[in-house]
Amino acid sequence: MPQDLLSIDVQQTKDGAAQLFTLRGSMDIATSPTVRDALLGAAARGQHEIIVDLTNVDFLDSTGLGALIGAHKRAKEEGGQVRLIVQEGQILRLLRITGLLGVFGVYHDVESALAGETPLVGL
Repeated sequence: MPQDLLSIDVQQTKDGAAQLFTLRGSMDIATSPTVRDALLGAAARGQHEIIVDLTNVDFLDSTGLGALIGAHKRAKEEGGQVRLIVQEGQILRLLRITGLLGVFGVYHDVESALAGETPLVGL
């Protein structure tokens, strides 16, 4: 997928407790505004429990991180949270290097995030 393409699939979790955003492609200066709008749109609709699946994101830059942080701040203001799903690799390393593992709940799969298992911290 070219670096300037990103697809976003949004669905409600089975129990209705959270909204799941599955991203595919690159989250960069060209695509991050779309992600930011989608995540903030969920908050505007009263959905403050958000899960963002980044397992199929092949590139994430500072603007992408900014979109995720903005959504996290908005959700937290309303008593919610943004949980991230990542696999070992570039995205997890980026979260580790930037110290964001301590900010977001980061999990290896959607089931762990939904179950409220202990997030990956300090790996």
